[in-house]
Amino acid sequence: MTRSVTHLFDDYGQAKSAVTALERAGFTSSEISLVSRYRDDGTLAESSSGAATGAAVGAVTAGGAGLLAALGIIAIPGIGPLVAAGVLATTLVGAAGGTLVGGLVGALTDYGVSEPDAHVYSEGVRRGGTLVTVRTDDSRAGEAERILNAQGPVNIEARRDYYRGTGWTAYDPKSPGYTADEIRKERETYGRQR
Repeated sequence: MTRSVTHLFDDYGQAKSAVTALERAGFTSSEISLVSRYRDDGTLAESSSGAATGAAVGAVTAGGAGLLAALGIIAIPGIGPLVAAGVLATTLVGAAGGTLVGGLVGALTDYGVSEPDAHVYSEGVRRGGTLVTVRTDDSRAGEAERILNAQGPVNIEARRDYYRGTGWTAYDPKSPGYTADEIRKERETYGRQR
């Protein structure tokens, strides 16, 4: 039986470290997914960079050089361009020319994430967070959880409470992704709450 272990990271570098640690522990690129609005150089993916089609995402993520070497760009209505790799990335686009299949909430729920958590994770990505998900058998799920927790993920319940405190009720795919300035300001707010 398989299970999904999913964590949100405010810092893209922490998410990359989590992926690297997972791969060192023997988790494969077919088990790990990463979805972010950030590129490796720390900049937001821009719509002018283009979006991969469903076929291109599949071809890019199939490489054997590790998940981080396989990042591609896909466009998600509302959020905008995402840097993504892994099975979750290919779930986000259909085989016919990059047609979106159910959005990020739908992809996450198909992947075994509860719908309430999928809304928080999707909102977190919209607001500049990076999502790392491991789909593995039950016997290794605890190990994946420990590895991800060691990298300092977001406390999802505290983040849900924060979002609700701002009037948020659910992820809205029509809401645009946060700008770099909005992300920076919100991160400052998180820092003051600790």
